Amino acid sequence: MNKSAENCDYATGRVLIVDDNAQNAELLQAHLESLGCVIQIAQNGIEALEMVNREKPDIILLDVMMPKMSGFEVCRRLKSDSKTRDIPVVIVTALNELADVERGVDSGADDFLSKPINKLELLTRVKSLLRVRHLKSELERTLSYLAEMEGEEKRSLDD
Repeated sequence: MNKSAENCDYATGRVLIVDDNAQNAELLQAHLESLGCVIQIAQNGIEALEMVNREKPDIILLDVMMPKMSGFEVCRRLKSDSKTRDIPVVIVTALNELADVERGVDSGADDFLSKPINKLELLTRVKSLLRVRHLKSELERTLSYLAEMEGEEKRSLDD
């Protein structure tokens, strides 16, 4: 593994848990506390979309069966918006029929976790997605820096 991925600081990560069942949300939060990341909880899809627009999380753990707006609809809206489409969405559900998985894929979900949640599986997936987000941010900063340097070089050649 490269040095950058090894140095990923999970404490800088932001995880949004979306679940209408407070006990489920608290369990996910308790499982993630060892990472030291910032955890926010939304109780429904509408609240989740509002929170994402205010402050973009690095990962969203999204329940499917919720009042007002299903997790599938929340995911579809997030993935259809250019400002939020790159945020990884992990569907967390008790649904396990193939049709439900297909519906999640169709809505744009990046991964799935089945209830009851396995702590090791949750931590492994969240850590992996945080590393990917960290590397993507680093790549974007590097590309921006290179574009800036190319612009300066071009300006100096034009002078």
